[in-house]
Amino acid sequence: MFKDLKKSFLLTVLVLLFIGCSGKDSVKEYDKPALYWYQNIIKQVASSNLDKADNYYISLRSEHMRSPLLPTATMILAQAHMDDQAFLMADYYLDEYLKKYASGDRIEQAKFLKIRAAFLGIKDINKDQKLMIDTLSEVDKFVVDYPQSMYFPVVETIKVRLNMAQYLLNNNIAQLYDRIGKDKAARIYQEKNDHSELKTTDIKAPEVGLLDQFFN
Repeated sequence: MFKDLKKSFLLTVLVLLFIGCSGKDSVKEYDKPALYWYQNIIKQVASSNLDKADNYYISLRSEHMRSPLLPTATMILAQAHMDDQAFLMADYYLDEYLKKYASGDRIEQAKFLKIRAAFLGIKDINKDQKLMIDTLSEVDKFVVDYPQSMYFPVVETIKVRLNMAQYLLNNNIAQLYDRIGKDKAARIYQEKNDHSELKTTDIKAPEVGLLDQFFN
């Protein structure tokens, strides 16, 4: 329940940010055809002005909530924000897409993209522990739900990378507890790695980030 409340709060904040944008990125126009808003979204995405594209999207959604252009616009903005490394915004649009527009194979695609966005959003395994654990959980669900998916090889690679990150994290925590004399706590985290299929020799600790270069 707390997770749902937190997510609802986040989405509310994002919408308020959209509405509150001002200056050169604000949209002063009203009562336009759906195609007008859609074409301007495409234009602003092509110009890498995603703030203004977001505002045009709000106009399209507000004035034409049943427009057949909305699903495509939503996915375009999800992809654009992902390419811009704004993974939180990408996740917002993907949630919108899944909740309102996705069906059939498009559900599978959107769930894959959510996993990809979450994975790429993990920059520090020490600070992003919860995101890493949640993403692993979503990966496991995806593997069960879509065993024949065209995205399966990429998802499996993401799973391996996340397991490597979890292994490094457990090792770091164990070493920290060992240094401060918390032997019992150190053993708990070391035993987690002892039961892993991975070994320390399988993993080379990265200089910058374990996950950053995966899709680049």
